[in-house]
Amino acid sequence: MIISLYAGGMTVRDIQHHLVSTIGTELSHETISKITDAVLDAVLEWQRRPLEALYPVIYLDALIVKVRDGGHVRNKAAHIAVGVDMDGIKHVLGIWVQDTEGAKFWASVCAQLANRGVKDVLIVCCDGLTGFPEAIETTWPQATVQTCVVHLLRAALRFVGYNDRRAVAAALKPIYTAADAETAWDALTEFAASPRGVKYPTAVKTFEDAWERFTPFLAFPPELRRVIYTTNSIESLNFQLRKVTKNRGHFPNDDAVIKMLWLAICNIEDKRARDRAKERGRAAGVKRNAEGRLVEGQVTTNWKQALSQLVMIYPDRINPHL
Repeated sequence: MIISLYAGGMTVRDIQHHLVSTIGTELSHETISKITDAVLDAVLEWQRRPLEALYPVIYLDALIVKVRDGGHVRNKAAHIAVGVDMDGIKHVLGIWVQDTEGAKFWASVCAQLANRGVKDVLIVCCDGLTGFPEAIETTWPQATVQTCVVHLLRAALRFVGYNDRRAVAAALKPIYTAADAETAWDALTEFAASPRGVKYPTAVKTFEDAWERFTPFLAFPPELRRVIYTTNSIESLNFQLRKVTKNRGHFPNDDAVIKMLWLAICNIEDKRARDRAKERGRAAGVKRNAEGRLVEGQVTTNWKQALSQLVMIYPDRINPHL
């Protein structure tokens, strides 16, 4: 019960009060902490488990958590990696709390994944993370680091007035739906010269600054573009995790963050699995309300079409794994 309550986002003090008020049991802060720490071995085993040799696509995103660091509480980024295997099935590969900035941190993350068996990655889709492209290229030299288009659009619209957002978003669409990089650049140039482009130069600059990491997207066919267009699946996961962590003031250390997020992922997936099991016997045509998998074990939409395109683009790297 204690582990379940903790996974649901309750703090140790909340759990203490809940146990007293519901079943009349009083437990110390230390006892409850020891009970939740009992899952640390399982977390460590999960974080070190062997991985596939090839992941065609890896998505990377982060959520901000407050962690006590010495005598201060500061914001840290908890990064979550989701890999798509050769069958199009998504797996949470690991959770890392960023304790150092830039390339050094990402080099350690890539080294962990490589040591766990990841020999090659075709496309890594992420936000513009400092030092990440360099770390990827050092570990997997042939990998393509792709800026998430949705993140790029959000950044471009950040300083756009609310009343103009819809119109500016529509004006930017020809850039990321262009047939190739040259056509996209022409569309960006046209937008920059338009009245809205002149009014919001930061939107233009956002695309210009990210151009090198954005343009690989334009070389892919439509089926593959739909797969790497956004980190939506991992963002959905982060949205659920934020609901769990928002009630907590801060975490005592980085290990507590990883423990909490791992338990929350397990808890969410288990709850959805139970809901689906309840509806399994329903007759065909009867509406089902249970949600599908959040991330772990979810099958990527239109994966067969995307895989066929990947085989055409990367035959030497994919064929040995088919």
